[in-house]
Amino acid sequence: MNAHDLQRHRWRNRLHTLALLAAMVAILALMGSLFAGLQGALWAGLLGLVALIFAGQVSPWLVLRLYRARPLSAADAPGLHARLAELARRAGLSRVPRPFYVPSRMMNAFAVGEPEDSAIALSDGLLRNLDGRELTGVLAHEISHIRNNDIRVMGLADLVSRVTGILAQFGQVMILLLLPMLLLEGVNLSSLFLTALILMLAPAATSLLQLALSRVREYDADMSAAELTGDPAGLASALGRIERIQGGWLERLFLPGNREADPALLRTHPPSDERIRRLMKLDPGSGMYPKHSAIDRRYHPGWERPADPPRRHWPGVWY
Repeated sequence: MNAHDLQRHRWRNRLHTLALLAAMVAILALMGSLFAGLQGALWAGLLGLVALIFAGQVSPWLVLRLYRARPLSAADAPGLHARLAELARRAGLSRVPRPFYVPSRMMNAFAVGEPEDSAIALSDGLLRNLDGRELTGVLAHEISHIRNNDIRVMGLADLVSRVTGILAQFGQVMILLLLPMLLLEGVNLSSLFLTALILMLAPAATSLLQLALSRVREYDADMSAAELTGDPAGLASALGRIERIQGGWLERLFLPGNREADPALLRTHPPSDERIRRLMKLDPGSGMYPKHSAIDRRYHPGWERPADPPRRHWPGVWY
């Protein structure tokens, strides 16, 4: 895949993002129209606009505290800080994201904040198991999320999905409470049934759109990461290692009965093998490290290995 194909892929992902967000807002407007006609649809659209402005305003430091994250100083991991600084420079970020350590045996990384004030959290399991080249690919992936404002985009999608769910539940309760009166007044049953059906299906539809949006943003972050490092095989190797370890003894030990793959429509992330396939199609450029890098240092801070088994966190992430 050459530079032209890569740019075309990124534009296609952006169009997919806009289409999915527009579909979610359209469902929200439909919910508003069920309650108050055209005026309700306009109010719902206004709510979506307000959500766009304020999405992602939850303090990133609050999220990090929920994960018991601790800052990783330059003394703890000088090489990690150097790589972050170089990747941030290549990405054109005005500030280098601050690295944080999450005391978890799960191999996980996530970004919080916005380009002007961001952080990247790295789990103990990730730092202990990835080599320098693979970790660079993961850092580039998370920096791509920050540069592309994916945290704000997904925050907006989550807010629209939650508001749609609340309106749907409210509408269903109102129909149940007012059903006797509506029947006595001779309300058209087919119209009432259609309204109830929309109220039941709308939350599921927005949830599926939200998951699809997440997968699109993950693909885009993979492509951006390969562009930043010039080493798509590094990120592909990291994804393969995470899949082998996370889907191996850890899953059998802590997640019994979860070996069967989720349906594609219900995944927040695309399948690892498909992500790896797309990355390996890219042409390696002048990356930070050659294809067969000898760097194999693990950047963990020397703190005691977490002893507790992973627990399910409120957004559905294991830590």
